[in-house]
Amino acid sequence: MNNLNRTASRTNSPALDTKGSRLHGWRLWFAGAGLLLLCVVAAALSLRIGARSISWDDVFQALAGQQSTLEQAAVTKRIPRTILGLLAGAVLSLSGALMQGVTRNPVADPGILGVNMGASLAVVTGIAIFGMEHLESYLWAAILGAALTGIVVYLLGAIGPGGPTPLKLTLAGAATGMALSSLVSALILPRADISAAVRSWQIGNIGSTTWEALRIASPFFLTGMVLSLLVAKKLNTLALGDELATGLGENVFVARAIAALAGVILAGATTALTGPIAFVGLMIPHACRLIVGPDYRLILPLSALVGASFLTLIDTLGRIIAPPAEVATSVLTAIIGAPVFIILIKRMRIKEL
Repeated sequence: MNNLNRTASRTNSPALDTKGSRLHGWRLWFAGAGLLLLCVVAAALSLRIGARSISWDDVFQALAGQQSTLEQAAVTKRIPRTILGLLAGAVLSLSGALMQGVTRNPVADPGILGVNMGASLAVVTGIAIFGMEHLESYLWAAILGAALTGIVVYLLGAIGPGGPTPLKLTLAGAATGMALSSLVSALILPRADISAAVRSWQIGNIGSTTWEALRIASPFFLTGMVLSLLVAKKLNTLALGDELATGLGENVFVARAIAALAGVILAGATTALTGPIAFVGLMIPHACRLIVGPDYRLILPLSALVGASFLTLIDTLGRIIAPPAEVATSVLTAIIGAPVFIILIKRMRIKEL
């Protein structure tokens, strides 16, 4: 009983106790400042590097509002793309961390669990069957599709002995994602009028966006981010197991529902803008967990910072490795993320089958 009381005291303390973290005190603040600086560097490189070589002087002048040269005009066009790269990386990482916390599944990710493909199918269905044309409609459809897919995957993973184990959820997500991908292809193949545009979006890239798109999507991003940070302490409690979390006074259903809602909003909104981009939500939370330990109050904000820098740098890399063409962001994240996924799967115990 004394141990339970001490655990409850640590879990429900309003102050952020980082003594159990691998980083604490001034080291934690130093790491946060370093990651913020990395975001700035990633954004600066994104503005400068591309098909046209641009000097730092032109970058600074364009940021100051000048567009007297082609280089400065090019920088101005890259600003929304850079902002989307930062936002998409941050929210995909947050979504992955939330899904790992909700399912207690170390390989959970919006792409691996089929959530991104569910959002894609909902958007493609809206375009092909209902004639959707506005981004706001895409966003709501993507969030609804992501939510329904998440429920289906969880129910499939819960079938059989042991309930929704990490490996069963992963297999259910992979199978569901492949099935939904086939449905997407079946919808767009007969429609030559939308096939090219939808396939280009379905690859997953942040190359084309506008200020209007960012304005429309920003409330969804903000809502998901706020919910994720509010539920961080609840995820620490859920990590102890449902029975112990209930004993500590946590409403397990409500906590899991809020975290899942935040993850679905973030994944769905990002997919509507960029198309499905996988593995970011798998890799980044794991990297942050190695740095700061299991505390989600630290994992979530650090995942957002690391993810923002990572995806922006990946997008910048895609512009220069095969000029004059650009390599899609999702292709590069898959090249990096697939080996990480295989390593994590091999580490999972065979008894979870």
